[in-house]
Amino acid sequence: MKSGIIGLPQVGKTSLFKILTRVKLEDHGYSRDAHLGVARVPDDRLDRLAALYNPKKLIHATVEYADVAAIGQEALKETAFLTSLRNVDALIHVLRAFEDDAIPHVGAIDPLRDAKSVEFDLMLSDLTQVEKRLERLEKDLKKMRTVELEKEHALLLRSKASLEAEKPLRELEMTPEEKKLIRGFMFLSQKPVLYAVNVSESTALGADLEAAAAKYGLTEIASRANAGVTAFCGKVEAELAEMEDEEATEFLASYGLKESGLVRLIRRSYELLGLISFFTVGEDECRAWTVPANSRAQEAAGAIHTDLEKHFIRAETIHWDALLAAGSEAAARAHGTLRLEGKDYLVQDGDVLHIRHSG
Repeated sequence: MKSGIIGLPQVGKTSLFKILTRVKLEDHGYSRDAHLGVARVPDDRLDRLAALYNPKKLIHATVEYADVAAIGQEALKETAFLTSLRNVDALIHVLRAFEDDAIPHVGAIDPLRDAKSVEFDLMLSDLTQVEKRLERLEKDLKKMRTVELEKEHALLLRSKASLEAEKPLRELEMTPEEKKLIRGFMFLSQKPVLYAVNVSESTALGADLEAAAAKYGLTEIASRANAGVTAFCGKVEAELAEMEDEEATEFLASYGLKESGLVRLIRRSYELLGLISFFTVGEDECRAWTVPANSRAQEAAGAIHTDLEKHFIRAETIHWDALLAAGSEAAARAHGTLRLEGKDYLVQDGDVLHIRHSG
């Protein structure tokens, strides 16, 4: 699962990507190709489990990010740019809220205006695609009417109406069957979006990050279906990236922060993708595994290894905090808090699983 980092020029988009992924980028001139990198998903639950087991290896979940070139109507006409954008599962839209005379910006700083402007461009791109497909469909329907073509035609007419009303497709209610029907189009405004507000450095940064959504009028658009908002300070995050853990903790505390804005951004983008983590624990390894929300136990076993899914019998299950409270799996078993679940059990975020199998 991949999140695409988008934004207008000079918003701190590529800087965010480099800090998130620690990827070193060289300037090779103008390019519409996306840069790819991976970031670790911070998880205090896993760290606390590791403190209990003291494992040889500790492996966190990861999220893949793509740094897409600066967005705009002209860029959205370019095949390479569109391909990069369509191939991500969610969008992180970086919005400039920081003041810096050394970094040019057209007009006043206005994150809400920029969010709406880019959203409009995405919807316009989708509308063009919908209209072209509708033209072909209507010709096909004159030759031969099938149930599938009629369903697609009806759904695209609904999509067209939504886009013409300036409502992104992520807000259009669709059944799982309908989503599958238009999956191949990879519509841009259908992708979940996380608005990431890049604020100025200040002595009250902790309070500024919390207040950013309301201050810049983003609360309403971020509360819509498949959308969210978070804030970070690119300047501070760049300094943090160069520090050791202990020094970083002190640095954050000086701004009234317990964790960096990027930690929250990574966590929110993970949630936006509809992902959860379950854990496997032991003296050899404590590890977070990534699965879509509402995954069954047998499917979760397959995330570890396909043989475990194929030969699945039962899953020993306990929530991470219940395991910590018990102190060990043996104690949890004795207290009856370690359960046996079948293949259709819906794995919960934070479950600790031990898969029993016949392989």
